[in-house]
Amino acid sequence: MASSSTPTPPPSVLMVGTGEYTTGYVGGTASDSDKGAGVVALSMFDFRSRGKVSQIGMCGVNGKKFPGIREHMTKMIGNVYSGLSTECATFPDDTSVDPLAYKTAVKSYKPGDVAIIFTPDDTHFDIALECINAGLHVMVTKPIVKTLKDHQTLAKRAKEIGVLVGVEVHKRLDPFYADARDRAKSLGGLQYLASYMSQPKHQLETFKAWAGKSSDISYYLNSHHVDFSEWVLHGTARPVRVTAAASTGVAKARDIDTEDSITLTVLWENFNGDGPKTLGTAVYTSSWVAPKSDVHSQQRFFMMLEKGEINVDQAHRGYTVSTDASGFASSNPLFMKYTPTNGKFSGQSSYGVKSFENFIDAVHSINQGATTPDDYNDGSLASVHTTLQGTAILEAGRRSLDNDFAPYDIIYEGDVGIDPIDLKKHVFA
Repeated sequence: MASSSTPTPPPSVLMVGTGEYTTGYVGGTASDSDKGAGVVALSMFDFRSRGKVSQIGMCGVNGKKFPGIREHMTKMIGNVYSGLSTECATFPDDTSVDPLAYKTAVKSYKPGDVAIIFTPDDTHFDIALECINAGLHVMVTKPIVKTLKDHQTLAKRAKEIGVLVGVEVHKRLDPFYADARDRAKSLGGLQYLASYMSQPKHQLETFKAWAGKSSDISYYLNSHHVDFSEWVLHGTARPVRVTAAASTGVAKARDIDTEDSITLTVLWENFNGDGPKTLGTAVYTSSWVAPKSDVHSQQRFFMMLEKGEINVDQAHRGYTVSTDASGFASSNPLFMKYTPTNGKFSGQSSYGVKSFENFIDAVHSINQGATTPDDYNDGSLASVHTTLQGTAILEAGRRSLDNDFAPYDIIYEGDVGIDPIDLKKHVFA
């Protein structure tokens, strides 16, 4: 990589995954969620218009979808925001179906470029490892992987290659959550946390290809508040025991073999300097069988600490809109501002965009030689090296569900968690 005195061009970007969060295109049309124009591709096109990235590519499995995707992006982005080109290289070609197309796509990029991965959870590890080995900086949607073993492998390889690998957890950029995190730091040890996150029933159809097969609603939604907890409690507490429970019926009635709602109960161990360790309890619930309401996703948490409490309702910011076409809705332009200003895209300050922009800016700084990947293990980004506990919680939760709701312990070697251990087989004093 170049020294800090040598200008380097902005990185090229490969987007792996062509679904709702990347393009807003689902089932041959615009998603009926709050992301009809997508997030990833729109952000990358904006970054290119501002000189932050250069070439942009997109890789999927089914190339036959690309004509529809291009038409969709022209309609939802190119025709809406003046000066924003949707030009994008695509892999595989428009006539091919290739689950390994990412291997070919990666060869079109050089070390120092960026890969952004938004694919089914069980594909993250193989794709991310391929990109890391090619010298690309990698951002992966949450959960970065499904097991702690795979997480540790990616962390080790990223360190060896010298690339930045991060998790796209945009709630860290939500100004309410960010302020809550900073306030919590002065309020002492965790006593109790309860979080809830949901999506409406029709998302079961959106995610039917992978729901209950490659992942579940806990990996998909509980991961937000699990990551928030790890971020808030970093250095002051660690998770030591996980027990899961689930509700069933709605999804299975639709021939989708998955849980409707999943609740994780996590015991956190607080560190109090030289004083005795104390315990706190966190309960994380997620569901994808909620009724249609004024928001696409209910998102809220209550946190009680030794010296105070924090209550955040992310879904309702006091901003509502009602139209003949769409009815009543609680709006959140803090996440994504899709409404153009004077014909231009003006969502640059939205935390859905900033999450990617912060990563791209970090990559440029690393490529310039001004910083190193290790510099971003300070909490400024959700790096692969600082998010291990979150993966341990989610994996332990899945193991608990698969083993008659047995509690699982997270065992530590120093400050690093290792595989969760089934408490049915390990008796504790």
